[in-house]
Amino acid sequence: MDKLIPVNYLKDIPAEYRQTPIGLLLAYHNLNQEYEVYDTAQLLVGMCMDNRKHLHIPDNFTFIIRSGGANLRYSEFKVSYAISVGNIRHIALIGHNNCGMVNLEARKGVFIEGLIENAGWDRMFAEEHFRHYAPMFEIGNEIGFILSEVQRLRLQYPKVQVAPLLYKVEDSRLYFIEEK
Repeated sequence: MDKLIPVNYLKDIPAEYRQTPIGLLLAYHNLNQEYEVYDTAQLLVGMCMDNRKHLHIPDNFTFIIRSGGANLRYSEFKVSYAISVGNIRHIALIGHNNCGMVNLEARKGVFIEGLIENAGWDRMFAEEHFRHYAPMFEIGNEIGFILSEVQRLRLQYPKVQVAPLLYKVEDSRLYFIEEK
């Protein structure tokens, strides 16, 4: 996690993000900045569906897409909608440490047994479901995936500012991921 940039003061926000909705996101969440009132979303947040994460932000401030590993590859229409119809020009992509989408193969047995027990699936269908979808949703590692996904989104939406962030579960804070 040596690529993380903590944000403890406004000056810690990288200059290119300071006067943007991404900077405000950090000011609200990490620095307890007093909330402003918003009628429309100022940015799109892509983040993991993990229940251990909660953002401290004002109402109406963001569109939020939650998906395993903060993987937006299969949410592109929603991203495009937020940009085109919602007039969004900033995206914060937020991964988190200890993500369940890392090393899915290690959870294969639990996944299959859970579908059998909790959903009433047949073992063969549960195994096929895992075999088919796990490679699509495996993210490798949290930081590497967020950086690659940020690059992909920047190429796809060149006029939109996209920031790589990581939520540390143990302290509930957002960190910028250093890009080299």
